[in-house]
Amino acid sequence: MAPRRDRTARWSGDAGIRRSGCVLSGRSSRRGPDDRDFDLHGELRTVSALDSVRAQDGAVRALSRAREHGRIASAYLFDGPSGVGKELAAVAFATDVVAGGDPHIVARIKSGSHPDVRVFGPRDEGKRNIQVDVLRNEILPLAQFAPFEAASTFFIFPEADVSFPVFQPEAANALLKTLEEPRPNVHFILTSERPDSLLPTIRSRCQRVRFARLPDALLRDILQSEGVTDDSIAPAIALSAGRADVALALAKDGAVDALTDLILSVDDAVRGSGPGALVELSEQLARRADLELALLTLQTFYRDVAVTSLGVPAEGLGFSTRGEELQERITSVSSSAAAARVSLIHQCVRSMQQNANRQVALDSLLFGLRNLC
Repeated sequence: MAPRRDRTARWSGDAGIRRSGCVLSGRSSRRGPDDRDFDLHGELRTVSALDSVRAQDGAVRALSRAREHGRIASAYLFDGPSGVGKELAAVAFATDVVAGGDPHIVARIKSGSHPDVRVFGPRDEGKRNIQVDVLRNEILPLAQFAPFEAASTFFIFPEADVSFPVFQPEAANALLKTLEEPRPNVHFILTSERPDSLLPTIRSRCQRVRFARLPDALLRDILQSEGVTDDSIAPAIALSAGRADVALALAKDGAVDALTDLILSVDDAVRGSGPGALVELSEQLARRADLELALLTLQTFYRDVAVTSLGVPAEGLGFSTRGEELQERITSVSSSAAAARVSLIHQCVRSMQQNANRQVALDSLLFGLRNLC
């Protein structure tokens, strides 16, 4: 199984920086005539690939200290929301350790051709988990012979909860055995937005590094760098919950309005439709390619309903641009009922992420929402 770059986690949290790239910036510095990097006092400094990871100061500090003091853990778990820079940080950290500032080695790592920095994402097809035979026969044997060229080797598994789901533990148990018997200078980095979906024994073997949601200003930079119009930026950021990948998906022409109309139609249906109409709606939702995004947006909607009834100002809402429609609905849904709906949607999303039947999960969700009216 060849190392693969995952398309869905391509944003680092830095404007215009894709996962596989390292734009080395962040500290005040200037370039010398030979393109070396100097600080403001004219002293030569080593450029860190971690400089490209923005708005994750705590994570960057922890990783930088580990490298500087030579205390790099055998296994890490980078956890936090999607689209906030976990995988970029994993590759950047590995780059700093393996390359040591050598631009030729950095270039090889960026191109994916260095044998001591390997990225293994979920499969593109089917259930997407890494098959146990592939892990045992093609991936883990590499760890027995590493490092190959550098002093250290890194194996990076983005979306580890997808690659090693707890409900299909065979591959996870094979990985666990390797984590329990770490080899010197061989390091594993798992990233996950749902760490609780990993085996507890895997989590216990990893040092946790937490990543936060991105600030609005940074999301604005990212969207502007992608050519998103100003009219689309504000609503996309408001509904993104600090995730660059979600903001980009919502920033597509008309995406926010289309999703908002869908959400309002779902709310109308669960408040006033009969069983037959709910089953039909469930079938329509199950066919949507953007179902998870739609459900997360529905979750944000009911969260807004809940907090609006508690007096939260409109500017603090995800649906701030549709405040009047929210006001019309909060009189018919109590804050406690709206909060219960948020919990139901969360459970539905989790069950589908664990490979539950879409139709069954959606039927249960819609009838559950109806019962909370």
